[in-house]
Amino acid sequence: MEYVSTRGGTGVVDFEGALFSGYAPDGGLFMPQHIPSLDRDTLRRWSSLSYPELVKELCSLFIPAKLVPRNVLSELIDRAFSRFRHKNVVHLSKLKDGLNILELWHGVTYAFKDLSLSCTGQFLQYFLEKKQKHVNILVGTSGDTGSSAIESVRGQKNVDIFVLLPKGLCTQIQELQMTTVIEDNVHVFAAHGNSDEIDEPIKELFADVNFAGKYNLMSLNSVNWSRIMVQIAHYFYAYFQCTPSLDTTQLPMVEIVVPTGGGGNITAGCIAQKMGLPIRLVTVVNSNDIIHRTVQHGDFSLAESVKATLASAMDIQEPYNVERILWLLSGSDSRLIKTLMEQFNISKRLKLPEDLHRKLSKTLGSCSASDQDIVGAMQRCWEENQYLLCPHSAVAAHYHYSQPHSFLCLFFLSSIPRCCLAPASAAKFQDALLQAGLAPQIPPEISALTAMETRSTPLERGQDWTQVLRGRIEAVAQQW
Repeated sequence: MEYVSTRGGTGVVDFEGALFSGYAPDGGLFMPQHIPSLDRDTLRRWSSLSYPELVKELCSLFIPAKLVPRNVLSELIDRAFSRFRHKNVVHLSKLKDGLNILELWHGVTYAFKDLSLSCTGQFLQYFLEKKQKHVNILVGTSGDTGSSAIESVRGQKNVDIFVLLPKGLCTQIQELQMTTVIEDNVHVFAAHGNSDEIDEPIKELFADVNFAGKYNLMSLNSVNWSRIMVQIAHYFYAYFQCTPSLDTTQLPMVEIVVPTGGGGNITAGCIAQKMGLPIRLVTVVNSNDIIHRTVQHGDFSLAESVKATLASAMDIQEPYNVERILWLLSGSDSRLIKTLMEQFNISKRLKLPEDLHRKLSKTLGSCSASDQDIVGAMQRCWEENQYLLCPHSAVAAHYHYSQPHSFLCLFFLSSIPRCCLAPASAAKFQDALLQAGLAPQIPPEISALTAMETRSTPLERGQDWTQVLRGRIEAVAQQW
């Protein structure tokens, strides 16, 4: 298995090369040169596997055994999931009105990103120890990525991690999960800007090929292929948990509803679909609705500004993983993707070619939810089930509540199960719960954060954030 850039300007790399990269040198994103196709017998065999076993099977398709022997891969994944609170790692809650919630948030930071980042952290350590190498990880976060990335590498001697968070735009708990980690290899920057703005200095440093090479820069945002790869397992597990039987003449369909920010998770769903998993995908967003507009109208264009919403981790205007989805749907046409993305980078506006838009709208359904919709879904779910949703999960629940079962019956000519992915625990979003008139249930380890020492470096407006980051990376490197 080899990997290529979505823009075609970079030679092939192996899994290790993709793992240790951020953006490809030509500005694109790494993707497998070929997507494996699974037959019916494989799906039947996999249907009884646990979530960790599914992760192992899927990773073995994308990581050659000559790079990571199968027994080692199994040990790394077991180690990655050893700190999860639920015995099954993820859990499906079946609620009233056909609402199935796949809880992906039983890791250390109570967010779904713990799943992919805990594995990615283990893969990194394996290669770094083998090669006696040091890397500098750059991460921009809208809320949960930063803390999950920090937990995956904190205290590791051959890694330094530099995290940029949007000051005041994360919840207090999300911010504290980053700023209370005071290991020497963790460097947190509190930037006075939004999620898209903090991505810019990171892109600039990766674009400086000499600097990126000299200091071994890499990313743990969902630009990193390893995260997408692990997340493919969400869809197989959701499918097997929700489908009644695989013994029918035609494999049953399951609809999976995916709260979407940067687009990494929905990209994983598109790959699972391409591998042969019979799923219908629905991408759901908040008022920052660029993905919804792209699916519905082919309009991949920025709005005037990012809107602050209750689902703050999805307050993103430039969902960079859409590039991967378009590459998949274009038949790996890197020349077309390069042209389209360069046009978007210049004007921040893009009208998809008609054929590509048609393929996209056939692959994905979409929906956007206002804060009022989010609050309504949180309230209804509590009233009917005494179950607390985080505002991001509530975006998916809003879609469920707004799409009657009879509509599905008409559309598919038979009812199909639906599964909503839940990316975070409600415990991390106390303000949103209070706005919905609901009482937060706070685990003691989260309550303890408010009494802990914090450490971060401010990035003020008017400062050259790229130069500040560059200087800190150079200073840290001198200690090696």
